[in-house]
Amino acid sequence: MWLLAGRGPRCGRALVPWASGAACLGLPWLRCPATRGSTAEPWAPARLYGSGDRKEKIDMSRFPAENIRNFSVIAHVDHGKSTLADRLLELTGTIDKTKNNKQVLDKLQVERERGITVKAQTASLFYNCEGKQYLLNLIDTPGHVDFSYEVSRSLSACQGVLLVVDANEGIQAQTVANFFLAFEAQLSVIPVINKIDLKNADPERVEKQIEKAFDIPSDECIKISAKLGTNVESVLQAVIERIPPPQGHCKNPLRALVFDSTFDQYRGVIANIALFDGVVSKGDKIVSAHTQKIYEVNEVGILNPNEQPTDKLYAGQVGYLIAGMKDVTEAQIGDTLYLHKQPVEPLPGFKSAKPMVFAGMYPIDQSEYNNLKSAIEKLTLNDSSVTVYRDSSLALGAGWRLGFLGLLHMEVFNQRLEQEYNASVILTTPTVPYKAVLSSAKLIKEYREKEITIINPAQFPEKSKVTEYLEPVVLGTVITPDEYTGKIMMLCQARRGVQKNMMYIDQHRVMLKYLFPLNEIVVDFYDSLKSLSSGYASFDYEDAGYQTAELVKMDILLNGNIVEELVTVVHKDKAHSVGKVICERLKDSLPRQLFEIAIQAAIGSKIIARETVKAYRKNVLAKCYGGDITRKMKLLKRQAEGKKKLRKVGNIEVPKDAFIKVLKTQPDK
Repeated sequence: MWLLAGRGPRCGRALVPWASGAACLGLPWLRCPATRGSTAEPWAPARLYGSGDRKEKIDMSRFPAENIRNFSVIAHVDHGKSTLADRLLELTGTIDKTKNNKQVLDKLQVERERGITVKAQTASLFYNCEGKQYLLNLIDTPGHVDFSYEVSRSLSACQGVLLVVDANEGIQAQTVANFFLAFEAQLSVIPVINKIDLKNADPERVEKQIEKAFDIPSDECIKISAKLGTNVESVLQAVIERIPPPQGHCKNPLRALVFDSTFDQYRGVIANIALFDGVVSKGDKIVSAHTQKIYEVNEVGILNPNEQPTDKLYAGQVGYLIAGMKDVTEAQIGDTLYLHKQPVEPLPGFKSAKPMVFAGMYPIDQSEYNNLKSAIEKLTLNDSSVTVYRDSSLALGAGWRLGFLGLLHMEVFNQRLEQEYNASVILTTPTVPYKAVLSSAKLIKEYREKEITIINPAQFPEKSKVTEYLEPVVLGTVITPDEYTGKIMMLCQARRGVQKNMMYIDQHRVMLKYLFPLNEIVVDFYDSLKSLSSGYASFDYEDAGYQTAELVKMDILLNGNIVEELVTVVHKDKAHSVGKVICERLKDSLPRQLFEIAIQAAIGSKIIARETVKAYRKNVLAKCYGGDITRKMKLLKRQAEGKKKLRKVGNIEVPKDAFIKVLKTQPDK
């Protein structure tokens, strides 16, 4: 901010950055940097001056491994993880106490709009307990089943978890799933019962549920209200007492795990790292175990919750690192970083995410292809659970086939593309990955494997070429109040579900376990479940492999020509109803022509559904005022022959907006 004014203190030019010019304009609180802090008047907010809000660097060597606690907050959706994280940040003085502190760690626009956590976020807290200064590294995680990969990655950087349970709703499906993720990782679990301030809260009932479901004694549960801040201090005490410190040692060679990363346009890749051994400082030469490339560290620091540079990071600490990685493919999540000429055994990393849902993504205009490509690359760096394959289509042009962990994940990814990169796309109908076991040796040689995976329905092989088709199945867990059990069981059976288990977790709540084909639950099962149970039932699923199924490939024909983009794979029993719906939607979306359009759904050569778009027709009888019937018949016959000829030569161009209308899932149809 430069002001044209007289000469100010310590300024040799007429262009003065602060004092005298500011005084002329009646801005007494803006003053020259030379006088900063010298008078009683309040100094202007530092953030007005760019990077002036960087605090002085903290000496991280003051925190040996025994004074560090790394922990995550895990829970079902909307049980108060982010609110608890806000209170912990306030208690430790990391952020100021104001009424505006709502989900401080939810930084993305999509998180603010939807009120859910999508990205795991890290914050370092400093806490004094019994005269010792502790460093607490908190990771706030998402609660929705579609983002469970974020949770499992976050747990790799922790030694313990806070398992938050709503005192009103009790244990839900995702609570169970997240508990077992922490249990498998052998982490200390501290159960926290939240929302005890609610009128219908029943913490004693929830204590019994936790004891029955997880075998954790009820006296270990901490009862709090994160919204009002009641008893939150005891959570920090429990973190220090019950969670073990990290096992690393500063004297060992550097071993750092990259557990998350983001892309900054100006500084390149910012990697979130957990140090298992050693020390890293600015200027160090480090090597990536994945790419074997050498980088120089430009900056290290902690997230507090915003980036705060430090001179060094030591074993057991969690922070960020910038090392001039300019290419988005260089920072692989799960990679191990070590010092140049001091190679170490790489850390195990993460199991790669297994996509549950595939959808085609195409730019609305092909001229936007390169921009969309770079946007997808940058976003997949931040969200590594998305898998990307190149794809192309006759109607929609060049694009990609993307694999997601679920439908919400797909919607959020699409929303982030629009908001963060201003990219508009066409998304095709979500499909699941099928498998086919090939029958002949010739085909096995051609595909180079006996069992092939099909992610694009257009490449689905014919029945004559395969011995059997396989479809993915999931083990679904539904937790519901017992009065809705009958309705929910009927819904599960309608979706070809097979009941595996049924258990009462207390007097009024039932846990049902069903084996579902994935394609039956992927689109609208969750919505149907919520509406049947008045919103009380919760649902979670995990991968359960593949099972044989009677699958058929259904083609959509327009006047006998196959439309490749609308090819779908369906179960034999449901083919007729699905085909009818697509034909009806196409009839509503296609513009009328001068000739009749026959819309057909076909399995092989058998037509199973048909709709007709009537032709525009000139009234050729308008000039006949009475007269002989044969004259009228002759005119009508000539018109019919002309239409027939036109139908043979006429091409039907399916407009893009018609594709979008048909491909969008419509629950009312």
